[in-house]
Amino acid sequence: MVTVASRDTWAYALRLPHGPRAARVARMTVRSALESHGRSEVLDAVQLLASELVTNAYRHSGGPASLRVTALEDGRVRVGVWDSHPRIPAPFGEPPRDRVPLASADDEGGRGLRLVQEYADRWGGWALGDGLLDRGAGKLLWFEVGGGDA
Repeated sequence: MVTVASRDTWAYALRLPHGPRAARVARMTVRSALESHGRSEVLDAVQLLASELVTNAYRHSGGPASLRVTALEDGRVRVGVWDSHPRIPAPFGEPPRDRVPLASADDEGGRGLRLVQEYADRWGGWALGDGLLDRGAGKLLWFEVGGGDA
């Protein structure tokens, strides 16, 4: 009888302060987690995309954010970023997900969510809370990279 061992699964969660250093803290956390679990093949993409989502959380919400990095059984790495703002930006909304247009060369911003479209294998998001009293619950945006023999 042959048994198949599941991949190494793990998760790290971190509450980030509302401040300009949050993206750096997120990148350092992602690097530490991925390197310690031998997942350097997805390090650059995960660091970049996590940093972009945390930066957006800082820029567009008035409170703290949370980061969660999870290794899934099939080899994918999932990153979720929670913030207190309820709006789900394109391309994270319900299907059909709107594509984020390319930023012009003169734009100072607007490239982060486009990067998610280009480098993540999957992504999504949802608002947390659906009632008037839940306005402060915010949203969770996530992306996944890797898989297969990763």
